[in-house]
Amino acid sequence: MKKFLVVLQYELKNYFKNKSYMISTIFLIVLVGIGMFLPRFFDMSGILGTPQKNESAQNVNESDNATSGQDSKESKNMIIYDKTGALKDMSLLNSIFKDVKWQIATNEDEVKNSVKEDKSEAGFVVNSLTDYDYYIFDKSMSDSNTYSFNAALTTISQINYCTTNGLNYAEVATAFNPTISSNEQVLGKDMSQNFWYCYILVIVIFMSIIVYGIMIATSVTQEKSNRTIELLITSTNSNSLLFGKVIAGAIASLGQVGAILCVAVFSYRINQAAWGNKLDMILAIPNNVLITFGIFGIGGFLFYAFIYGAMGALVSKTEDINKSAGGVQMVIMIVYFVVLAQLSNINGIVIKVASFLPFSSYSAMFARVAMGTVAPWEIIVSFLILIASIVLVGMFGAKIYRMGTLRYGNPIKLSNAIKFLKHSK
Repeated sequence: MKKFLVVLQYELKNYFKNKSYMISTIFLIVLVGIGMFLPRFFDMSGILGTPQKNESAQNVNESDNATSGQDSKESKNMIIYDKTGALKDMSLLNSIFKDVKWQIATNEDEVKNSVKEDKSEAGFVVNSLTDYDYYIFDKSMSDSNTYSFNAALTTISQINYCTTNGLNYAEVATAFNPTISSNEQVLGKDMSQNFWYCYILVIVIFMSIIVYGIMIATSVTQEKSNRTIELLITSTNSNSLLFGKVIAGAIASLGQVGAILCVAVFSYRINQAAWGNKLDMILAIPNNVLITFGIFGIGGFLFYAFIYGAMGALVSKTEDINKSAGGVQMVIMIVYFVVLAQLSNINGIVIKVASFLPFSSYSAMFARVAMGTVAPWEIIVSFLILIASIVLVGMFGAKIYRMGTLRYGNPIKLSNAIKFLKHSK
């Protein structure tokens, strides 16, 4: 234990003496903390869409008038040619296209030329109430003009039908489009509300494992390449060395990622009203989800960190690390994409199975806790499996570590390392 603590202390000093680590951590904590308090000191109502503080009714009216004036200055220009004559009254189009100034064309070529010359943003040629041509020069992905115009023509067709058949359009529209009142009572989890923070946390733990895992593997390889490992391995046992490196990496990872996440979440809780609850879908994370994320996240990190440490011992040059750890990274990537893909099917069999497998439970289980309903026994069983797997992988990794650190030259394949361990017994 004493040797383990010495290694742990030494590795932690290396992390905390690393200027880039400390500067990036402090900078991000300060940046996130200040960002969460901005609405308390600056008027962000224009960005957040919330009313200004102490705003009187007169100010509201003035703001509305100013906004209306601004909208009129920025109104879009559209052109229309109606062959049917059914659109003589433009009030319906004006009510649907609220920010549009309409120009009446006399022929179809006028519509085309106006759009080509950028005089109009878009144009319509109405052949009948069920057929029209839409002209636009560069169509954006968010263009919804045709949907709005379809609604206008549908309404005009309905009005004409009611007029022809002596029906009251208002009564018919009310009868076919009644006002429905509903009260939604979510007894379990609202997946639509929890999706985004769950999505972000999956990315956070994925990035932490990849970044710090590579750092641990690099540290092992560097000690091997400069022969420092030969001195260390003779003065202490491989278990203390590998466990010290991995635990130090876990503490450094938790210290950085955990501190930034906690500052963001708890600073937002303090300023939630000032933000107008606009960031709830990202930062309003329940305590049980944070705890599950912390426990399983650390467990998953330790599981892969031991593997990364062993993979680092199988190579003698840092440039060979990606080749050695490529299989591990592929597994992590597969887990990452599978969990993200299953967030929309959180009660499916795939993510349920993944939540019990040690190489995927670190993200799958907390995703289920965040977005679904999980029995307490499932969480306990999954965590026990993860802990047992960490111990086994740690012990196996220490053996690989001891064997690999004393072998130089070409990268050692994991299969060959396992065969050597079997023969050595």
